[in-house]
Amino acid sequence: MNTATPPIVMSSLDLERIEALLDAPAHRHFPGLEALRAEIARASVVEPEQMPADVVTMNSTAQVVDENNHEEYELTLVYPREADGDPGKVSVLAPVGSAILGLRVGDSIRWPMPGGREAALRIAAIRYQPEAAGHLHR
Repeated sequence: MNTATPPIVMSSLDLERIEALLDAPAHRHFPGLEALRAEIARASVVEPEQMPADVVTMNSTAQVVDENNHEEYELTLVYPREADGDPGKVSVLAPVGSAILGLRVGDSIRWPMPGGREAALRIAAIRYQPEAAGHLHR
């Protein structure tokens, strides 16, 4: 497994919306704030219509493999208001959501989880990406 932090790509629209979310009073104290800020600070930013189809963007559905136990999950990366308890939806403010944002198919990342654990996640496939589907301003 690649233990280096892989480069990430974000759309300008996702970046703008996530920065607004992080600046909102309701989210200023969430535990992963600084980790997510660090991720978006290192991202390569592209316009939505220039987003490669193999990148996890907001509202994308990805097949994710937990490399610690080899379990596979299908996760849709959503904004907090859309994280309605459905186990297939993960908020960008959740540790797993912050970890997969901007990764490409084949990328792996280690990410701190609550309780001192560490996730080892690999993006196996993108099942749906709004930009690739032509939904540029969802």
